[in-house]
Amino acid sequence: MGSAFPAMSGAILRSHSREFCHRVGLQVPILLAPMAGVSPPALSIAVANAGGLGACGALLMPPAEILQWAADVREGTSGPFQFNLWIPDPSPQRDSAHESRVRAFLAQWGPAVPDGAGESTLPDFRAQCDALLQAAPRAVSSVMGLYPPGFVAQLKARGILWVANVSTLAEARAAEQAGADFVAVQGMEAGGHRGCFDATRAERELVGLFALVPAVVDALRIPVIATGGIADARGVAAALALGASAVQIGTGFLRCPEAGIDPAWADALARTPPEGTMITRAFSGRAGRSIGTSYVRAAAAPDAPRPAPYPVQRGLTQALRAEAGRQHDVERMQAWAGQSAALARAVPAGQLVAELWDGAQQLLS
Repeated sequence: MGSAFPAMSGAILRSHSREFCHRVGLQVPILLAPMAGVSPPALSIAVANAGGLGACGALLMPPAEILQWAADVREGTSGPFQFNLWIPDPSPQRDSAHESRVRAFLAQWGPAVPDGAGESTLPDFRAQCDALLQAAPRAVSSVMGLYPPGFVAQLKARGILWVANVSTLAEARAAEQAGADFVAVQGMEAGGHRGCFDATRAERELVGLFALVPAVVDALRIPVIATGGIADARGVAAALALGASAVQIGTGFLRCPEAGIDPAWADALARTPPEGTMITRAFSGRAGRSIGTSYVRAAAAPDAPRPAPYPVQRGLTQALRAEAGRQHDVERMQAWAGQSAALARAVPAGQLVAELWDGAQQLLS
């Protein structure tokens, strides 16, 4: 594990990073990003045991799975962790004729798509929120919007911290007004789904992390967590120098053995340059940053049908994604990646946390 705060110079690293760690119960200001579908307990155990914050993207998990995940992690660590939920979108506008064109396009890339595949359902959000309260993590985070006031009051009554993921200054201000304890500021460099409150603005409001962090730090009174494109010690140090109290890392942990992702995806990350990623709605209907694979590029072609809305598109692509996984075919796989994917390293997650923090301290000293 890297050195704790007392061993480092406080002249450069601002005291708010130390205060953040004390409040959350961390030894280092490094958070694992809560990645839905890539949240094995082993990864959070390793990060938490190294002094950081573990995380679970619980979007697709029913209450029983949420509680089991918390129990599994607590068997391996006494360290803190967070759960993340998406704020539900309005019901999608369906267009059967258009969905038929999408199914025909998808059939060129994988199995035939059944007529009813777009009837995609998600776990009950209210029941998931109740499970989070029962699981009692150190923190919960929101993305795609803000938790309703009643749930926020329940979190505060139980001493559970609320991290609101935001992608613009306006969203950050709204989160602070709603009672968030922290904001996780997501730069456009981030892999996976963009956390925009308004899904229609995801491609228009693309703000880089280096512009967004200082703007939010200057405007808000609550601590800021930087996320998006951070995958090495230089990124950690830069984010803290810009005023962030901590960093959150997703893609940078995906090549760690504890993440358990498909080797084809892990290998592709290592050879993906920043310009080798793309914003796409081709997997779920929500905008997210992926490796620019053959399927993603084809879905962006002028003659391709636009993706169906979320979560309809997710249902329509389920068979394609499953087949790509079985065949270890990264060109059709849902291979999310941030713009710093090539910096991700295939080392144990605990070692990575220690090296990130030790390297950042050296740069800041």
